[in-house]
Amino acid sequence: MYGMRGAAAYGRVNVESHVLSASPHKLIELLFENCLRQIKTARVHLEQKQISAKGEAIGKALDIVNQGLLAAVDKDKGGEVAERLESLYLYVGELLVQANLRNDASKLDTAETILSQLAGAWKEIATEAAEA
Repeated sequence: MYGMRGAAAYGRVNVESHVLSASPHKLIELLFENCLRQIKTARVHLEQKQISAKGEAIGKALDIVNQGLLAAVDKDKGGEVAERLESLYLYVGELLVQANLRNDASKLDTAETILSQLAGAWKEIATEAAEA
């Protein structure tokens, strides 16, 4: 029993140390990674008919989109790109809500595709910035 609690505590400390030492750019990358992980988890729970666990995973993904990714959009500095990002995040949020309400894996797939593409672009920006 203690081994499991100890492992969970170690995992939390590991995540916290990554977050505390991360640059703002890396924090967004971590949000994408965790959100995509939650969507994959939700899909597995949906396939296994574990509806409560599916809802919990989608809820976590939705929190990441709304309180993390969407909240990080700076429309003052980002202009049109920020507005498009905001629209995409709102759309992904709606997809997640509909996937949850309707147990619709295709909505999860679409949300995952959009977020994967955005995450890839985000990583590319980081690589270009590091090379500059």
